[in-house]
Amino acid sequence: MKTVEHRPAEAVEIRPVEAPPPAHGRGRRRLARQGRAYAFLVGGLVCFALFSWYPAIRAVVIAFQKYTPGSSPEWVGTANFTRVFKDPEFADAWRNTFTFTVLALLIGFAVPFVLALVLNELRHAKAFFRIVVYLPVMIPPVVSALLWKWFYDPGTGLANEALRLLHLPTSNWSNGADTALVSLVIVATWANMGGTVLIYLAALQSIPGELYEAAELDGASLLQRVRHVTIPQTRFVILMLMLLQIIATMQVFTEPFVITGGGPENSTVTVLYLIYKYAFLYNDFGGACALSVMLLLLLGLFSAVYLRLTRSDGEDA
Repeated sequence: MKTVEHRPAEAVEIRPVEAPPPAHGRGRRRLARQGRAYAFLVGGLVCFALFSWYPAIRAVVIAFQKYTPGSSPEWVGTANFTRVFKDPEFADAWRNTFTFTVLALLIGFAVPFVLALVLNELRHAKAFFRIVVYLPVMIPPVVSALLWKWFYDPGTGLANEALRLLHLPTSNWSNGADTALVSLVIVATWANMGGTVLIYLAALQSIPGELYEAAELDGASLLQRVRHVTIPQTRFVILMLMLLQIIATMQVFTEPFVITGGGPENSTVTVLYLIYKYAFLYNDFGGACALSVMLLLLLGLFSAVYLRLTRSDGEDA
């Protein structure tokens, strides 16, 4: 008969369970982390408040005051708005601004999309052509405007010289009342389309290739593929860039200021250029701020639409 050996059980080390830290300790650590994060934001918030929020609020206040440098402000209610509204240049400025915006959508909105389509189809030297397209964005706006001012010179400008070489009739370009605004739209399109082209190009490259393959198998032509595949797949980007372009072109100033000076015959006076004239030529800061508030309300409407659409797209995603 076998005997069973009884071995003593191994000793088990019992460690005390650590108590969770008190709630107030966790709260202090969380507050310290948040405090450090907000400390890094203080500098940016202070700069943003001083150079963005305060001037905007101050402009709204001055819009209801009679304000000239060196004198104490006087509250005049809506008198500035009434006086600005009766100014003959007021209607010209808004008409020119809206015309510029429409022309920029017709010219400056289609050209970047077509260029993006062409760049997307290239097989060689893609990087080179992207740099060439984006190069105007890297040139300072005033330098671009001065370059085009020489280009549009009716006497020895490169534009008319090229037309003479081709035996075509020359144009007054920025010196003609009928052609000045279109000339400025061309300048603005050339100077700003680089960033738009790259955004379109990124959107095009995100389209699944299977969609194009299926369209080709169905016998779709190039235009049909663009219409039924490319545009539907990039419609959100197209809409967003359209709204941003409207907001940007409504604030056009550099081209009229440098190239035409608002002329000829007030054909290129825009709202922002008229604001400049009220403030620095007429020394009427109340009228300038009244115009600024009008433009602010209009651009705020477009901005609200933009934010609404971007939020809706994020929720759908």
